[in-house]
Amino acid sequence: MNTSFDFEKPIADLQQQIEKVKQVSEKTKVDMTATVAELEQKLNAAKEQVYSNLTGWQKVQISRHPERPYTLQYIEMMCDSFVELHGDRTVKDDKAIVGGFASIGGQTVMVIGHQKGTNTKLRQYRNFGMANPEGYRKALRLMKLAEKFNKPVVTLIDTPGAYPGLEAEERGQGEAIARNLLEMSVLNVPVICVIIGEGASGGALGIGIGDKVLMLEHSWYSVISPENCSAILWRTWDYKEQAAESLKLTAEDMLKNGLIDGVIPEPLGGAHQDPKLMASILKDRIVSDLATLKGRKIEELVSERIDKFCSMGVVVE
Repeated sequence: MNTSFDFEKPIADLQQQIEKVKQVSEKTKVDMTATVAELEQKLNAAKEQVYSNLTGWQKVQISRHPERPYTLQYIEMMCDSFVELHGDRTVKDDKAIVGGFASIGGQTVMVIGHQKGTNTKLRQYRNFGMANPEGYRKALRLMKLAEKFNKPVVTLIDTPGAYPGLEAEERGQGEAIARNLLEMSVLNVPVICVIIGEGASGGALGIGIGDKVLMLEHSWYSVISPENCSAILWRTWDYKEQAAESLKLTAEDMLKNGLIDGVIPEPLGGAHQDPKLMASILKDRIVSDLATLKGRKIEELVSERIDKFCSMGVVVE
């Protein structure tokens, strides 16, 4: 494992043992197949034990794994073709949000998603996946373009939140997100939204209103990150694990509370363990849901979409 977390230490230790045994076998020409097989059996058992009992905070950590696939990687692996479109026609092209027409499963869709960057330079270039107002206005422009040509919209959500800088607020960050919520609610084409990593606050919700809202198994979706929740309540990040549990931000919690429509399983250990398999699983789910949605009348979809979001939550007096 190139990058591992504290809770993955038993797995990393066994992987190192297997590698050392293989090196010794190759160097000494001694057959150690039985030893390797025994260690691999222990490794599989350790993986099952660790990944079937993850806490909310541990899932947050996996969602942030530096090798986890991002939007452009999924597009490359899932789509037969992709034409990226740029700019909001007002201010500039926000690199934190990418989008364009793509062909997936033999049909044309508009794909829009957050892009974080795969190294330090690209993360700065993409503003760590934190979109400015022009990013959400670009997304809305592309959605309206998809509506014009009657093409479904697929959004891939992975952001630590909308950019909180002063200049973003000056250019109308709140209004841009609110406008997207309104327009996506009544968009006259099928809309599928998938949280592929982090789904934080309005930054995620700004492209998150859809007929189908799905989450990958080890992603999270919440009004606030565990660290910031801890900072507000306890004035320190030290209680982030407790905050993660209290926020009920995992895919299972979100599905149980009726806030999403489904959970997409990941390869054992997370999407980064086998990106191609994860992309194949995601593609199959998107194609399947698109087929179902395209068979429905658009008036019914819009009405059900509005009712679904209006009915979320409860009021206790």
